[in-house]
This record gives sequence, structure tokens and C-alpha cells, in this order.
Amino acid sequence: MRGSLVKNLALLFLVVLLAVLPLFIHRDAEFAGADSRAEEAILELAPDYQPWFKSIWEPPSGEVESLLFALQAALGAGLIGYYIGLVRGQRKGA
Repeated sequence: MRGSLVKNLALLFLVVLLAVLPLFIHRDAEFAGADSRAEEAILELAPDYQPWFKSIWEPPSGEVESLLFALQAALGAGLIGYYIGLVRGQRKGA
């Protein structure tokens, strides 16, 4: 039991380190999302490019967009966690 606790804590520390370390290495870097970087690359390659269509609804701010993205991620993680728990419970019960 003690060995698995130490191993789990070490893995947790490594995950946190991997998430935080880039913020200290590249202090002045702009961590933009993939959408904005793709848009920049397209405009650099073809400055006269016109999108085929416009969005039906655009969030009023970046904060609302981030909130909706976080809610979507939380809902997806919750559904996946529920499914995994359900399957494990059925296997233990059978």
C-alpha cells in the first residue's frame, strides 16, 4: 500500500511539474490556442483568403468562450468517468 502511495504522489508531482514548468521557462510567451494560431498561419500563407461561412453565434467575450469550453470539457470528463465507473461496477458485481 505504501509503495503505491509513493508512486502515485511521484506521478502527480511529475504531472504538475509538466504543467507548470513551461510557464517558468517561457515567462513572456503568449500561449495562444490552436484556433488563433491556425488563423494566423492561413492569413500568412494566403492574405486574401475569405472564410466559406460565418459562425451562427459568437460569444460576447473571450471569458465566455473559455467558460463554455471548460463546461464542455467538464461534461465530457464527467460522462467518461461515469461510464468507466459503471463498467467497473458491473464487472465487480458480476
